[in-house]
Amino acid sequence: MLQPSSLPLGVRSVEWLRNHHGNWLVDEVEHVYYGWKAPHKGGPQLKALPTVGLSGRRAKPLARVTAWPPRIKPVFPVPLPREGIWTRTGPLVDGRAPVLVTTFRSELAYPRIVAYVAWFDHVRTALAFYPGRYEPPSAPVRGPMSVPSSQRWRLFATFNGGFTYVDGHNGSAINGLSYEPLKDGLATLIGYRNGRLDIKTWTGGSNAGPTVAFARQSLPLIIQGGRLNPALNDTSPWGYTLGNAVRVWRTGVGIDRRGNVIYAAANDQTVTTLALILQRAGAVRAMQFDINPEWPTMITYRHYHGLVPDKIVPNVQQPATRYLVADDRDFFAVYRRLPGPVTVPFK
Repeated sequence: MLQPSSLPLGVRSVEWLRNHHGNWLVDEVEHVYYGWKAPHKGGPQLKALPTVGLSGRRAKPLARVTAWPPRIKPVFPVPLPREGIWTRTGPLVDGRAPVLVTTFRSELAYPRIVAYVAWFDHVRTALAFYPGRYEPPSAPVRGPMSVPSSQRWRLFATFNGGFTYVDGHNGSAINGLSYEPLKDGLATLIGYRNGRLDIKTWTGGSNAGPTVAFARQSLPLIIQGGRLNPALNDTSPWGYTLGNAVRVWRTGVGIDRRGNVIYAAANDQTVTTLALILQRAGAVRAMQFDINPEWPTMITYRHYHGLVPDKIVPNVQQPATRYLVADDRDFFAVYRRLPGPVTVPFK
């Protein structure tokens, strides 16, 4: 608990207890607490959605500007202004936005729940996976545990990683090195050296192979072939943490049918409702990433007299400078794409 950390003492204490034979106790307490804090159905409607991207500054929404991705179809019969309409977060690259963000209300029964969604153009961006101070536990190279200073000139966004290694033996690999052994049967976000991205069930054994720039696993797939995993109602594949019947902050990533990555985060979610958010946003395959209030993070960056971070996900427990300083957990950076093979730069 007294080791260097990016987390406050209270959160570190819980994590220490979880990793030192107290996982069952933390699970039970969280299950009771989050069950007590669960939202009630109904209630007053929202009058406006949170402003994300440049919609509140100087960019117009892209409802009629871009054919892909399509607008997220509203759940509610009367949409709020800009609901589900993609907005860029910075300048265009080769005439198109490399990063788009939007928000929408995800459930009729809970009219105040807001989903935060980001979309990354796989042609104009390059994804990189970085280890944190303690995750993955067996990382052979940790690097700066933050976005390398030499790469920040082309930084578009950062977002949180998946479940920790101990919660399901989720494997990972970077630049040909095994960080934790990959496990067959788990959902895996893969970045290939040719720039292609994919999310699929891993069947390649414990090592990633020379064509893979990075791989990060996190539990089984929650969407396959555009359809929800039928096992989502079963709690065992997703870990007993929070019981899954309990609504908490959850995050996930998906891939659309053109190979672009979609990130989603929302409070008061079950694994099933998170999958429905990603499905509505266009994901044909998807996986759950980190959960609980401390971890959801999606930050975009403007380059204006230096690097200006903008928090897309309103997590009050994490600063906008997260991932610009050393962090305990692994994460992803979204860069401007450069010519040539894709690798994860550590310098």
